[in-house]
Amino acid sequence: MGNRVTREDFEWVYTEQPHTQRRKEILAKYPEIKTLMGPDPHLKWIVSGMVFTQFLACYLVKDLSWKWIFFWAYGFGGCINHSLTLAIHDISHNVAFGNKQAKWNRWFAVFANLPIGIPYSASFKKYHIDHHRYLGGDSLDVDIPTDFEGWFFCTPLRKLLWLFLQPLFYSLRPLYVNPKAITRMEIFNALVQFSIDLIIYYLWGLKPIIYLIAGTILCMGVHPISGHFIAEHYMFLKGYETYSYYGPLNWLTFNVGYHMEHHDFPSIPGCRLPMVKKIAAEYYDNLPHHQSWIRVLWDFVFDDAIGPYSRVKRLCKLAKES
Repeated sequence: MGNRVTREDFEWVYTEQPHTQRRKEILAKYPEIKTLMGPDPHLKWIVSGMVFTQFLACYLVKDLSWKWIFFWAYGFGGCINHSLTLAIHDISHNVAFGNKQAKWNRWFAVFANLPIGIPYSASFKKYHIDHHRYLGGDSLDVDIPTDFEGWFFCTPLRKLLWLFLQPLFYSLRPLYVNPKAITRMEIFNALVQFSIDLIIYYLWGLKPIIYLIAGTILCMGVHPISGHFIAEHYMFLKGYETYSYYGPLNWLTFNVGYHMEHHDFPSIPGCRLPMVKKIAAEYYDNLPHHQSWIRVLWDFVFDDAIGPYSRVKRLCKLAKES
Protein backbone atom coordinates (compact mmCIF):
# COMPACT_ATOMS: atom_id res chain seq x y z
CA MET A 1 0.00 0.00 0.00
CA GLY A 2 2.97 2.37 0.34
CA ASN A 3 3.32 5.09 2.92
CA ARG A 4 0.03 6.10 4.46
CA VAL A 5 -0.90 9.75 4.50
CA THR A 6 -4.07 9.29 6.51
CA ARG A 7 -5.37 12.53 8.01
CA GLU A 8 -5.36 12.82 11.78
CA ASP A 9 -7.64 15.83 12.15
CA PHE A 10 -10.11 17.94 10.22
CA GLU A 11 -8.99 20.85 8.04
CA TRP A 12 -9.53 23.81 10.35
CA VAL A 13 -10.03 27.18 8.64
CA TYR A 14 -10.59 30.64 10.08
CA THR A 15 -12.51 32.23 7.25
CA GLU A 16 -16.21 32.49 6.47
CA GLN A 17 -17.77 29.94 4.17
CA PRO A 18 -17.24 30.86 0.49
CA HIS A 19 -20.89 30.77 -0.51
CA THR A 20 -21.91 34.02 1.16
CA GLN A 21 -19.45 36.18 -0.74
CA ARG A 22 -19.98 34.40 -4.05
CA ARG A 23 -23.74 34.85 -3.72
CA LYS A 24 -23.29 38.60 -3.24
CA GLU A 25 -20.98 38.89 -6.25
CA ILE A 26 -23.21 36.85 -8.56
CA LEU A 27 -26.38 38.71 -7.60
CA ALA A 28 -24.63 42.04 -8.10
CA LYS A 29 -23.55 41.00 -11.58
CA TYR A 30 -26.61 38.92 -12.55
CA PRO A 31 -29.66 40.23 -10.64
CA GLU A 32 -31.92 38.22 -12.97
CA ILE A 33 -30.98 35.12 -10.95
CA LYS A 34 -33.49 36.32 -8.37
CA THR A 35 -36.25 35.36 -10.83
CA LEU A 36 -35.20 31.72 -10.44
CA MET A 37 -36.11 31.74 -6.75
CA GLY A 38 -39.50 30.47 -5.71
CA PRO A 39 -41.48 27.22 -5.83
CA ASP A 40 -41.15 24.47 -8.41
CA PRO A 41 -44.71 23.86 -9.67
CA HIS A 42 -43.91 20.32 -10.80
CA LEU A 43 -42.28 19.05 -7.61
CA LYS A 44 -45.47 18.11 -5.76
CA TRP A 45 -46.73 16.03 -8.69
CA ILE A 46 -43.42 14.23 -9.23
CA VAL A 47 -43.13 13.41 -5.53
CA SER A 48 -46.75 12.23 -5.34
CA GLY A 49 -46.14 9.90 -8.27
CA MET A 50 -43.09 8.44 -6.54
CA VAL A 51 -44.99 7.91 -3.28
CA PHE A 52 -47.87 6.09 -4.96
CA THR A 53 -45.42 4.03 -7.04
CA GLN A 54 -43.92 2.76 -3.81
CA PHE A 55 -47.35 1.94 -2.38
CA LEU A 56 -48.08 -0.08 -5.52
CA ALA A 57 -44.71 -1.80 -5.12
CA CYS A 58 -45.67 -2.74 -1.54
CA TYR A 59 -48.62 -4.66 -2.93
CA LEU A 60 -46.55 -6.29 -5.67
CA VAL A 61 -43.76 -7.55 -3.37
CA LYS A 62 -45.97 -8.95 -0.61
CA ASP A 63 -45.68 -12.54 -1.85
CA LEU A 64 -42.08 -12.50 -3.11
CA SER A 65 -39.31 -14.55 -1.53
CA TRP A 66 -36.92 -12.69 0.75
CA LYS A 67 -34.07 -12.69 -1.76
CA TRP A 68 -36.27 -10.87 -4.27
CA ILE A 69 -37.49 -8.47 -1.58
CA PHE A 70 -33.89 -7.31 -1.01
CA PHE A 71 -33.09 -7.38 -4.72
CA TRP A 72 -35.93 -5.01 -5.58
CA ALA A 73 -35.30 -2.95 -2.43
CA TYR A 74 -31.74 -2.23 -3.57
CA GLY A 75 -32.32 -2.00 -7.31
CA PHE A 76 -35.64 -0.15 -7.42
CA GLY A 77 -37.42 0.85 -4.23
CA GLY A 78 -34.33 2.14 -2.48
CA CYS A 79 -33.52 4.34 -5.46
CA ILE A 80 -36.97 5.92 -5.19
CA ASN A 81 -36.64 6.30 -1.44
CA HIS A 82 -33.22 7.92 -1.70
CA SER A 83 -34.62 10.24 -4.34
CA LEU A 84 -37.48 11.07 -1.97
CA THR A 85 -35.00 12.03 0.76
CA LEU A 86 -33.54 14.50 -1.73
CA ALA A 87 -37.00 15.75 -2.57
CA ILE A 88 -37.47 16.30 1.17
CA HIS A 89 -34.18 18.21 1.09
CA ASP A 90 -35.62 20.51 -1.57
CA ILE A 91 -38.95 20.79 0.25
CA SER A 92 -37.09 21.83 3.43
CA HIS A 93 -36.16 24.97 1.48
CA ASN A 94 -39.89 25.64 0.86
CA VAL A 95 -39.65 25.07 -2.90
CA ALA A 96 -42.78 22.89 -3.12
CA PHE A 97 -45.28 25.62 -2.15
CA GLY A 98 -43.14 28.70 -1.54
CA ASN A 99 -42.05 30.57 1.58
CA LYS A 100 -45.53 31.99 2.16
CA GLN A 101 -46.91 28.46 2.58
CA ALA A 102 -44.23 27.12 4.94
CA LYS A 103 -46.64 24.78 6.75
CA TRP A 104 -47.76 23.24 3.47
CA ASN A 105 -44.12 22.41 2.76
CA ARG A 106 -43.71 20.78 6.18
CA TRP A 107 -46.85 18.67 5.77
CA PHE A 108 -45.96 17.69 2.24
CA ALA A 109 -42.52 16.59 3.43
CA VAL A 110 -44.26 14.24 5.88
CA PHE A 111 -46.21 12.82 2.92
CA ALA A 112 -43.00 12.41 0.89
CA ASN A 113 -41.53 10.61 3.91
CA LEU A 114 -44.10 7.79 3.89
CA PRO A 115 -42.28 5.26 1.64
CA ILE A 116 -39.00 5.81 3.53
CA GLY A 117 -40.51 3.74 6.36
CA ILE A 118 -39.07 5.71 9.28
CA PRO A 119 -39.81 9.33 10.31
CA TYR A 120 -37.17 11.63 8.88
CA SER A 121 -38.46 14.81 7.29
CA ALA A 122 -39.14 16.96 10.35
CA SER A 123 -35.81 16.18 12.01
CA PHE A 124 -33.96 16.78 8.75
CA LYS A 125 -35.52 20.21 8.39
CA LYS A 126 -34.59 21.12 11.96
CA TYR A 127 -30.89 20.45 11.40
CA HIS A 128 -30.46 21.23 7.72
CA ILE A 129 -30.85 24.97 8.19
CA ASP A 130 -27.74 24.86 10.41
CA HIS A 131 -25.81 23.05 7.68
CA HIS A 132 -26.37 26.06 5.42
CA ARG A 133 -26.04 28.77 8.03
CA TYR A 134 -22.98 27.27 9.76
CA LEU A 135 -21.32 25.20 7.02
CA GLY A 136 -18.50 23.27 8.67
CA GLY A 137 -19.34 24.83 12.03
CA ASP A 138 -17.89 22.94 14.96
CA SER A 139 -20.74 21.39 17.03
CA LEU A 140 -23.28 23.12 14.76
CA ASP A 141 -23.08 21.42 11.36
CA VAL A 142 -24.09 17.81 12.12
CA ASP A 143 -23.12 16.79 8.58
CA ILE A 144 -19.52 16.75 9.85
CA PRO A 145 -18.36 13.34 11.18
CA THR A 146 -17.39 13.07 14.82
CA ASP A 147 -13.78 12.77 15.97
CA PHE A 148 -14.38 9.07 16.64
CA GLU A 149 -15.53 8.50 13.06
CA GLY A 150 -12.48 10.31 11.72
CA TRP A 151 -10.09 8.44 14.01
CA PHE A 152 -11.50 4.92 13.67
CA PHE A 153 -12.67 4.68 10.05
CA CYS A 154 -9.27 5.32 8.50
CA THR A 155 -8.45 2.13 6.57
CA PRO A 156 -10.11 0.89 3.35
CA LEU A 157 -12.04 -1.88 5.12
CA ARG A 158 -13.18 0.43 7.92
CA LYS A 159 -14.15 3.18 5.49
CA LEU A 160 -16.22 0.66 3.52
CA LEU A 161 -17.92 -0.34 6.77
CA TRP A 162 -18.51 3.34 7.52
CA LEU A 163 -20.25 3.74 4.16
CA PHE A 164 -22.52 0.78 4.95
CA LEU A 165 -23.30 2.30 8.36
CA GLN A 166 -23.68 5.83 7.02
CA PRO A 167 -27.49 5.92 7.51
CA LEU A 168 -26.95 5.04 11.18
CA PHE A 169 -24.34 7.75 11.73
CA TYR A 170 -26.36 10.26 9.72
CA SER A 171 -29.43 9.76 11.90
CA LEU A 172 -27.75 9.41 15.32
CA ARG A 173 -24.92 11.95 15.00
CA PRO A 174 -27.18 15.01 15.60
CA LEU A 175 -28.26 13.56 18.96
CA TYR A 176 -24.63 13.52 20.07
CA VAL A 177 -23.18 16.58 18.35
CA ASN A 178 -26.01 19.11 18.70
CA PRO A 179 -29.08 17.70 20.48
CA LYS A 180 -32.24 19.76 20.14
CA ALA A 181 -35.65 19.51 21.75
CA ILE A 182 -38.22 17.35 19.97
CA THR A 183 -40.71 19.50 18.08
CA ARG A 184 -44.43 19.05 17.52
CA MET A 185 -43.77 18.49 13.83
CA GLU A 186 -41.41 15.62 14.66
CA ILE A 187 -44.13 14.02 16.80
CA PHE A 188 -46.64 14.51 13.98
CA ASN A 189 -44.14 13.06 11.50
CA ALA A 190 -43.65 9.97 13.67
CA LEU A 191 -47.36 9.41 14.33
CA VAL A 192 -48.26 9.64 10.65
CA GLN A 193 -45.33 7.47 9.57
CA PHE A 194 -45.93 4.66 12.04
CA SER A 195 -49.67 4.74 11.34
CA ILE A 196 -49.05 4.17 7.63
CA ASP A 197 -46.52 1.45 8.44
CA LEU A 198 -49.13 -0.32 10.57
CA ILE A 199 -51.74 -0.03 7.82
CA ILE A 200 -49.33 -1.52 5.26
CA TYR A 201 -48.48 -4.33 7.70
CA TYR A 202 -52.19 -5.02 8.33
CA LEU A 203 -53.00 -5.12 4.62
CA TRP A 204 -49.99 -6.93 3.17
CA GLY A 205 -47.80 -8.23 5.98
CA LEU A 206 -44.19 -7.71 6.97
CA LYS A 207 -42.45 -8.02 3.60
CA PRO A 208 -43.55 -4.63 2.21
CA ILE A 209 -42.30 -2.94 5.39
CA ILE A 210 -38.92 -4.64 5.06
CA TYR A 211 -38.88 -3.71 1.35
CA LEU A 212 -39.31 -0.01 2.22
CA ILE A 213 -36.94 0.23 5.17
CA ALA A 214 -34.27 -2.06 3.68
CA GLY A 215 -34.30 -0.02 0.48
CA THR A 216 -33.83 3.18 2.43
CA ILE A 217 -30.90 1.81 4.44
CA LEU A 218 -29.18 -0.01 1.57
CA CYS A 219 -29.39 2.87 -0.88
CA MET A 220 -28.10 5.41 1.61
CA GLY A 221 -25.03 3.25 2.20
CA VAL A 222 -22.97 1.69 -0.59
CA HIS A 223 -24.92 2.62 -3.70
CA PRO A 224 -24.10 4.81 -6.73
CA ILE A 225 -26.65 7.43 -5.70
CA SER A 226 -25.21 7.69 -2.18
CA GLY A 227 -21.97 8.95 -3.66
CA HIS A 228 -23.42 12.43 -3.35
CA PHE A 229 -23.00 12.29 0.45
CA ILE A 230 -19.23 12.13 0.00
CA ALA A 231 -19.03 14.22 -3.17
CA GLU A 232 -20.71 17.31 -1.72
CA HIS A 233 -18.31 18.45 1.01
CA TYR A 234 -15.44 16.02 1.51
CA MET A 235 -12.20 17.79 0.71
CA PHE A 236 -10.74 16.01 -2.32
CA LEU A 237 -8.63 19.10 -3.09
CA LYS A 238 -7.16 21.33 -0.39
CA GLY A 239 -8.96 24.65 -0.12
CA TYR A 240 -12.27 23.47 -1.62
CA GLU A 241 -15.06 22.43 0.72
CA THR A 242 -18.03 22.14 -1.66
CA TYR A 243 -18.13 20.32 -4.99
CA SER A 244 -20.68 19.88 -7.74
CA TYR A 245 -21.40 16.90 -9.99
CA TYR A 246 -23.03 17.48 -13.37
CA GLY A 247 -23.59 13.88 -14.50
CA PRO A 248 -26.75 11.91 -15.41
CA LEU A 249 -27.60 10.80 -11.87
CA ASN A 250 -28.89 14.33 -11.29
CA TRP A 251 -31.99 13.23 -13.20
CA LEU A 252 -32.80 10.85 -10.33
CA THR A 253 -31.80 13.15 -7.47
CA PHE A 254 -33.48 16.52 -8.08
CA ASN A 255 -30.16 18.00 -9.24
CA VAL A 256 -28.53 17.63 -5.83
CA GLY A 257 -25.26 17.33 -7.74
CA TYR A 258 -25.38 21.07 -8.43
CA HIS A 259 -24.20 21.52 -4.89
CA MET A 260 -22.04 24.63 -5.15
CA GLU A 261 -24.94 26.33 -6.89
CA HIS A 262 -27.35 25.08 -4.22
CA HIS A 263 -25.29 26.44 -1.33
CA ASP A 264 -24.91 29.74 -3.14
CA PHE A 265 -28.69 29.95 -3.72
CA PRO A 266 -30.58 27.54 -1.41
CA SER A 267 -33.95 29.12 -2.23
CA ILE A 268 -33.66 28.14 -5.91
CA PRO A 269 -35.25 24.71 -6.57
CA GLY A 270 -33.10 21.94 -7.97
CA CYS A 271 -34.80 22.05 -11.36
CA ARG A 272 -33.43 25.58 -11.94
CA LEU A 273 -29.90 25.15 -10.61
CA PRO A 274 -28.49 24.32 -14.08
CA MET A 275 -29.70 27.77 -15.14
CA VAL A 276 -27.65 29.33 -12.33
CA LYS A 277 -24.54 27.61 -13.65
CA LYS A 278 -25.36 28.71 -17.20
CA ILE A 279 -25.95 32.36 -16.29
CA ALA A 280 -22.95 32.72 -13.98
CA ALA A 281 -20.69 30.27 -15.83
CA GLU A 282 -17.45 32.10 -15.07
CA TYR A 283 -18.04 31.54 -11.33
CA TYR A 284 -18.43 27.75 -11.65
CA ASP A 285 -16.69 26.45 -14.76
CA ASN A 286 -13.21 26.71 -13.27
CA LEU A 287 -14.07 25.25 -9.87
CA PRO A 288 -13.22 21.56 -9.26
CA HIS A 289 -16.15 19.19 -9.63
CA HIS A 290 -16.75 15.45 -9.70
CA GLN A 291 -17.28 13.40 -12.85
CA SER A 292 -18.70 10.27 -11.20
CA TRP A 293 -20.29 9.45 -7.85
CA ILE A 294 -19.12 5.85 -8.21
CA ARG A 295 -15.55 7.09 -8.60
CA VAL A 296 -16.06 9.27 -5.52
CA LEU A 297 -16.97 6.20 -3.45
CA TRP A 298 -14.02 4.24 -4.85
CA ASP A 299 -11.55 7.03 -4.09
CA PHE A 300 -13.01 7.54 -0.62
CA VAL A 301 -12.41 3.89 0.26
CA PHE A 302 -9.02 3.32 -1.35
CA ASP A 303 -7.30 6.71 -1.27
CA ASP A 304 -5.41 6.96 2.05
CA ALA A 305 -5.57 10.75 1.93
CA ILE A 306 -9.39 10.79 2.02
CA GLY A 307 -11.62 9.72 4.89
CA PRO A 308 -14.12 11.01 7.44
CA TYR A 309 -11.52 13.55 8.58
CA SER A 310 -11.45 15.10 5.08
CA ARG A 311 -13.80 17.92 6.00
CA VAL A 312 -13.36 21.63 6.56
CA LYS A 313 -14.29 22.83 10.06
CA ARG A 314 -14.60 26.34 11.43
CA LEU A 315 -15.76 28.08 14.57
CA CYS A 316 -19.04 29.90 14.02
CA LYS A 317 -20.89 32.40 16.14
CA LEU A 318 -24.53 31.59 16.71
CA ALA A 319 -26.83 33.77 14.70
CA LYS A 320 -29.48 35.64 16.65
CA GLU A 321 -32.91 34.10 16.25
CA SER A 322 -35.43 36.49 14.76
